Amino acid sequence: MRELTYYIGSSLDGFIAGPAGQADFYLYEGDHPQAINEVYPETVPTAWREPAGISGPPKQFDTVLMGRGTYEAGVATGAPSPYSHLRQFVVSRSMTEAPHPDVELIGENALERVRELKAEDGLGIWLCGGGGLAEELLPEIDRLVVKIHPVIARAGIPLFTGEFAPARFYLTDSRVFDSGVALMTYRTRPPA
Repeated sequence: MRELTYYIGSSLDGFIAGPAGQADFYLYEGDHPQAINEVYPETVPTAWREPAGISGPPKQFDTVLMGRGTYEAGVATGAPSPYSHLRQFVVSRSMTEAPHPDVELIGENALERVRELKAEDGLGIWLCGGGGLAEELLPEIDRLVVKIHPVIARAGIPLFTGEFAPARFYLTDSRVFDSGVALMTYRTRPPA
């Protein structure tokens, strides 16, 4: 069975984007981008792969899930198929049809559809945002990988939305870079 991984950047205070979806406050220079891209090369948008020196097949994920806001942030940069090297899904109850031929729409029953995807053969499934979708899919998240940037955002889109309901995760790996970015990996079950 495939795993669902919520792989996301975050500020120190738990925001994945600013109030308008902006992510320009993250650190894009330093020793962390190349090291992280070696482990998760498929998470680099298709248009940026060649300039970043990334080629070859995916290592971790062959499928990506995006909420509408995350998807539209890519469209705003001129990328209506932001991860064309992966199987792409947009989860939205307000869209009536797939926004691009390479992007599949999940309109209702996202949790059920994710369970179907997890039962298929293949590499992992990457949940790349946003916080509302992460909240909805929390019962199926197997792994949480957070790039914590040394920035306080003070407001914006949180890692998860919703009511107070603690959910325990277990640290399985961590790496802190000279840039101050920390890559933290958690699982929903204790390590064996």
